[in-house]
Amino acid sequence: MTNEIQWYPGHIAKAEKALAEQLKLVDVVLEVRDARIPLATHHPRVPEWVGNKTRVLILNRVDAIPPAVRQLWQQWFKTRGETVYFTNAKDGNGVGQVLQVAQRAGDEINQRRKNRGLLARPVRAAAIGFPNVGKSALINRLLKRRIVVSEARPGVTRQLRWVRISDRVELLDAPGVIPTKLEDQAAAIKLAICDDIGDAAYDSYQVAVIFIDLLQDLMATAPELMPDNPLSRYKIDSLGMTGEEFVYELSAKRDRGDLERTARQILIDFRKGTLGTVPLELPPN
Repeated sequence: MTNEIQWYPGHIAKAEKALAEQLKLVDVVLEVRDARIPLATHHPRVPEWVGNKTRVLILNRVDAIPPAVRQLWQQWFKTRGETVYFTNAKDGNGVGQVLQVAQRAGDEINQRRKNRGLLARPVRAAAIGFPNVGKSALINRLLKRRIVVSEARPGVTRQLRWVRISDRVELLDAPGVIPTKLEDQAAAIKLAICDDIGDAAYDSYQVAVIFIDLLQDLMATAPELMPDNPLSRYKIDSLGMTGEEFVYELSAKRDRGDLERTARQILIDFRKGTLGTVPLELPPN
C-alpha cells in the first residue's frame, strides 16, 4: 500500500490565481506536457482557462520516448481532432514550429483587428503546464537566449512575467500549475517518477518499486516498443521479478541494503535518460 501523494505548495496556489487573471489578456495558450506522461500532465482546468482562445498542445522531452511511441501519440491525438507538436526544449528540436504556429495565430488575430478598424499588436501567448515539464527551457529556446531560470526540478519559476520573443509575439512565463488535489494516484506516482512534483510529497522507495513494476508490465505487454530492457544495465536477471524484489536485490548488491539510496538512484537514472528511452504511458486503446 503506498502513501497518498499530495503536493500543492503555497506559491502555486498564489500563481494559479494570478494566472487566471493574466490569461484574460492572452490570445494563444501553449499547453506544455511531458511526452513520457502526456495524460498525467494534463491539468483538468486547461479547457476552462483556454476558453475559445487558440491552444497549441506541446509534448516536450520527445527525446525521452521511442519514435514508435511518438507516432502512437500523434495518431491518438489526431483521432481526437488535435494536432500535437513534439519538442525537445533542451536542444531546440521542434521549437521553431511552435513559434510559427503562435505567429500564425497572431496574424489571424491581427487580421480580425484590422477588419474592425483596430491597429495590429504583438500576439500575447502564455506557456502553461505542470511544474518541471520544460516550459522555461522552451521559452529560452524561443527567445534564443537564457532569460528565464530553467532547472530540472519542480517549482523553480515562482512569478509570472511577460517576455517579448519578437516584434510579433509576447509570451507569459508562468509557474507550473497543479490540481489542488491529486485525485488520480496512479497519475500522481508518474508525476513523482518524472520529477514533476516536489520530492517531499512522496517516498522514493515506494515510487521506485512502482516504476520497476510499470517497466516490467510495459516490457511484457508492448515488447515491440521496448526492444531493449532498460534494467539490463543493473546486471540482474529481472525476468519475472516484482519491483520490490528487484529493488531489494539491487540494494543488497550495490548499497549494503540501503533501500532508500538504491531507490533514489534508480529514479535519477531514469530522469537522466541513463535507462534509455522509456515511456510511462501509452495511448488508451
